[in-house]
Amino acid sequence: MPSRIRKIRRQRGSRSMGWGQVGQHRKTGMKGGSGITGRLKHKWSWTVKYGKDHYGTKGFTPPTSISIKKWTNVGKLDEIFRQLSGKITHSKQKAEINLDKLGYEKLLGNGIVKGAYIINVNSFTKSAKEKIEKTGGEITEG
Repeated sequence: MPSRIRKIRRQRGSRSMGWGQVGQHRKTGMKGGSGITGRLKHKWSWTVKYGKDHYGTKGFTPPTSISIKKWTNVGKLDEIFRQLSGKITHSKQKAEINLDKLGYEKLLGNGIVKGAYIINVNSFTKSAKEKIEKTGGEITEG
């Protein structure tokens, strides 16, 4: 038979097609299992060489840690109010600033606040609360 004919064409009709007994080249048994089977057993040498990071944990994140992505300081409240309303009017009515709707998660106590504001924010520091109440404002969580 000429050698130019491919193996698969040559072996049509020979029940095992060059793989010995019938079950020797069937399904996943030839690979040693499907998926990640055997990484702790018969494929351990592969794991040591190529899959070193497969087992084990990759660090620790405390369940109580909450990351604040966007915050602002008390000193920026006048500027934020100016951007919202266009001008600051120090009247008898307190101006309202909803920091939640603006995307701020926390109010910090750095800086000096001049106006009296009613502020709605998720969380705030003790010093921020003191400074706002000192000017006659209010702060609410929510």
